[in-house]
Amino acid sequence: MKRLLARMAAIEQMERGNLCQMTERSHYNHQTWREGRNEVRYVSNTEVEAVQKAIVGYQLFMILAEQYADEVIRLTKCEYEKKKRR
Repeated sequence: MKRLLARMAAIEQMERGNLCQMTERSHYNHQTWREGRNEVRYVSNTEVEAVQKAIVGYQLFMILAEQYADEVIRLTKCEYEKKKRR
């Protein structure tokens, strides 16, 4: 569990959403769902790599968080079974 937390803490940049190239335009759309609605902002070509890296960082964080939750749940069930046997 400590390794999962360390990997989560090592992620320095995160951004939710998707990055889509605009048809016949030089910029991209960064779309994210916030407060019950879709938010869109334009991203220039110079920012695309950084935003994409931040999106991947968020996706990795969520995968690690799920793994951490699974491990805590497993340990919780083990403790419950130990108490149940007593």
